[in-house]
Amino acid sequence: MSTRAKATIRLKFNSEKQLSTLISALTPEANAPVTRRANVKLKKDGSELTLTVEADDTVALRATLNAYLRWIISTINVIEVVDHA
Repeated sequence: MSTRAKATIRLKFNSEKQLSTLISALTPEANAPVTRRANVKLKKDGSELTLTVEADDTVALRATLNAYLRWIISTINVIEVVDHA
């Protein structure tokens, strides 16, 4: 894939458990992408998650970023509900 668009997002977490759970939830998605137009790499660095998206074009980049950011928010919301139950 010849990359024409790339974005890297770093998110800092206060909870190691939350970050580990999030990585576990997102790794299957990153390892089996639904499209060949974008690749995703997840990296845990201390209390930070680095999300790197490389895509063929800006449309694929935006769609992939939006999907992963929604999944991150949803996963965090579920973790918080479960932790307070």
